[in-house]
Amino acid sequence: MFNTSTPVGALQAAAEATASATAQISAAFPSPPTDGIDLVGPLRIGFYGLAIGLGILVAYFVSSRLWKSRGGSPENVFDALIWAVLLGIVGGRLYHVITSPDAYFGEDGDLSLIPQVWLGGLGIVGAVALGAVGVWFACRRYGMKFGAFADVIVPGVILAQAIGRWGNYFNQELYGAPTNLPWGLAIDTTQRHQAPPLGASESTLYHPTFLYESIWNLIGFFLLIALYRRFAVKQGLIAWTYVAYYSLGRFWIESLRIDEINKSTQWINIFGLEWRLNMWMSVFLFVLALGMLIWLWTRRPRTDAALAEELEIYRPGQGPRGSEDHAAMAARSESGDTVLVPAGAQPTPSQDAAQTGEPTSPTAGNHAGDHAADEAGDHAGDAPGTAGDSAASETGGSAGSAGQNIEPGEESAGPDETNSPKS
Repeated sequence: MFNTSTPVGALQAAAEATASATAQISAAFPSPPTDGIDLVGPLRIGFYGLAIGLGILVAYFVSSRLWKSRGGSPENVFDALIWAVLLGIVGGRLYHVITSPDAYFGEDGDLSLIPQVWLGGLGIVGAVALGAVGVWFACRRYGMKFGAFADVIVPGVILAQAIGRWGNYFNQELYGAPTNLPWGLAIDTTQRHQAPPLGASESTLYHPTFLYESIWNLIGFFLLIALYRRFAVKQGLIAWTYVAYYSLGRFWIESLRIDEINKSTQWINIFGLEWRLNMWMSVFLFVLALGMLIWLWTRRPRTDAALAEELEIYRPGQGPRGSEDHAAMAARSESGDTVLVPAGAQPTPSQDAAQTGEPTSPTAGNHAGDHAADEAGDHAGDAPGTAGDSAASETGGSAGSAGQNIEPGEESAGPDETNSPKS
């Protein structure tokens, strides 16, 4: 008899009780035919790695489309992807090694297994956390606003997770407790597989937790896309919604799993609740995300000007438009004008005039007035006297309407400085 008051005993009893009941059930989810493809010599392509690689490519495609829809450059996504993937793999592996230390530092541990990522063992919490650090670094380097960029990439991230979870299926790992449900997962014990619970037989079926999480993440992808299109009113809202949604799903899916049931760090007792480590981590992340969502919502923009600023995805003077601004500044600096219009900002009338070549100061107007006066004088000399008188009176009227007192030796304002109506 098993002691069902403990998590280990309860799962062992469940395995024994369901073993005979599931013997006659035809599995709706058969075991995978193989876990990879053999190439020449020792070379081999594992389906686990292919699933993760396909997820990364899909995430890049989705993020590029969303970033471009907001006026960003797809090159930014590729630049950030390099940092995020490299640090994400390191973070995912470190989280797995730290939270599952027995296989590496235990009595029969093997340190050489730590770099063998293709055998499985990437903690999504560590991958997202350190991957976010890589994204932050890329944003600082290339001028993107971190909150805006994070909102863009999380739909692709959760879709990549939906695809990557199928790697666990091919590795026959991280499945749940025994079940007699018609979609129970069969395990082929002739291939590499996670150690089954005590009392289980070859006909025992298990909860396909990889499938549950894949479906959960797929639903989350469509949810985040809908929110991205309708509620992009504060940078960071979509990113923290992803954290809250994924944590909520991971909690109940984690409660079904039976992998590494005897590891030293698996069960944590807090307030009399003995839950798996990742269940407590899910609770912590959900509460954190919920608090951040409330805080961001209270700080959402409430004016059109604030909303326009919030929708800017680059820091001032950065990004594709920022490059154009720098080029324009360089051109203006050659003529002595240093007017700066930050990327995304609405130019003031004086800045707009500087960009279009219109005079913005009395000095500039005087230069234009000299040119106009010369032309007026030429026309006046060629035309009859009445035309000359008319030109002189118009020039005098312009100066008068500009409100300037013409002193001896002082240049008059140009015609562009008048208050005449514009069509």
